[in-house]
Amino acid sequence: MSTQHDPGPVKGGMFRTKTVEQSIRDTEEPEHALKKSLSALDLTVFGVGVIIGTGIFVLTGKVAKETAGPATALAFVAAGVVCALAALCYAEFASTVPVAGSAYTFSYASLGELVAWTIGWDLVLEFALGTAVVAVGWSGYVRSLMDNVGWNMPEVLSGPDVAEGFGFDILAFVLVLLLTVILVLGMKLSARVTAVVVAVKVTVVLIVIVAGSFFVKADNYSPFVPDPVQQPAGSGMDAPLVQLIFGYAPTNFGVMGIFTAASVVFFAFIGFDVVATAAEETKLPQRDMPRGILGSLLICTVLYVAVSLVVTGMQHYSELSVSAPLADAFKATGHPFYAGVISFGAAVGLTTVCMILLLGQTRVFFAMSRDGLLPRFFSVTHPRFGTPYRPTVLLGVIIAIIAGFTSINELATLVNIGTLFAFVVVALGVLVLRRTRPDLHRAFRTPWVRWSRSSRWPRSIWLMLNLPAETWLRFAVWMALGFLLYFVYGRSHSRLGRLGDDAKY
Repeated sequence: MSTQHDPGPVKGGMFRTKTVEQSIRDTEEPEHALKKSLSALDLTVFGVGVIIGTGIFVLTGKVAKETAGPATALAFVAAGVVCALAALCYAEFASTVPVAGSAYTFSYASLGELVAWTIGWDLVLEFALGTAVVAVGWSGYVRSLMDNVGWNMPEVLSGPDVAEGFGFDILAFVLVLLLTVILVLGMKLSARVTAVVVAVKVTVVLIVIVAGSFFVKADNYSPFVPDPVQQPAGSGMDAPLVQLIFGYAPTNFGVMGIFTAASVVFFAFIGFDVVATAAEETKLPQRDMPRGILGSLLICTVLYVAVSLVVTGMQHYSELSVSAPLADAFKATGHPFYAGVISFGAAVGLTTVCMILLLGQTRVFFAMSRDGLLPRFFSVTHPRFGTPYRPTVLLGVIIAIIAGFTSINELATLVNIGTLFAFVVVALGVLVLRRTRPDLHRAFRTPWVRWSRSSRWPRSIWLMLNLPAETWLRFAVWMALGFLLYFVYGRSHSRLGRLGDDAKY
């Protein structure tokens, strides 16, 4: 491996970088190579499949009623802009470094091994919790549909949120295991399953938009931006970090309420970055990765804005339901049939969210293993299916158990902070790689990079500061465990670091 462009020493340095050329060569090793089978359409479907989930069916009503009113549509736009700025960076990196691992691989090529490990460890947490949270949410929708036809799940098998005492969510557990099997059998099969499910989900969303538009009343949009309401200051670890540091308490409604709402609805956009983890399995990543990432984000932003406008037009924001706003809005207008359609669409749609988050985690884990930062045992691909079956099975079983036994609603905000942290690192990595490797061919270049540099970080950091201090504390604990594991195992087993000892890379 040539170290001509390496900014630091190969041996011993925590900030040693892995060149783009070496990353690409690693994908050519037969035992550690992923099968290329995805197109731009497959990537777009993956993106839409993972982005459209709980957010569009639940968050629209909750945020409209409690935080922004009809201006929730603007909150979705604000959150979408933050994601779009990050998506441009992901698109440039994924087309330049078409290797599994997403932000982990990008960081290794630009910011060094320690930063790469940190972001990889962060993504493992983000995707694991995201998968488990969505699986539990899917289980709730399915139980609701079963109740409608008179089939009642025993409380003991409905999870800890329902049962008094011991509870095991058998539906969430089985879902994760089933999706694990599909992922082991191959990416093309996963793409086909996802395409069918996404078609059903998008159809349901379009039905909501078209049917709901006939019941919109203009009076419900007045005022579009309600007068601001200062919230009582929080206390302790439940308070947003921005309040503890600066004494600023987030405002509901009004102009500032839109940005407060944006930090909440941001959860609805999580997932487009997962598309970047499939770069190595894409036939023409230089062309198709930017199309898949940006295309899926644009489609979902338009759908989110349309749904929020419809639901706040059907029913005054102050009367919206928090738990099932879309379904209850149709009930309030005398059309309960559509409520059942929405519940069905949510249950079907969440399966793809769960599967693609699990896909993203296994690819990050696989990439870290191939680099030696985790045991190399997990970077061997299946001889027939060409998938990283070992980490897929391991992580699938662990997440299935977590989803079955654990009530993790309080941990869901960790998914937000983990994603925003990755956004900041990727944005920094693009700038660093532009300076250190200007010679690289970039099939896609982030436009207006100098301007967006000054706006991308503040937007992401602002959203992070609006998260509770307790979330920051949990995130810090997870990161501390990651640093410990790196210095105990990863640093000494790193293939890049062992080059100085004449180890075979």
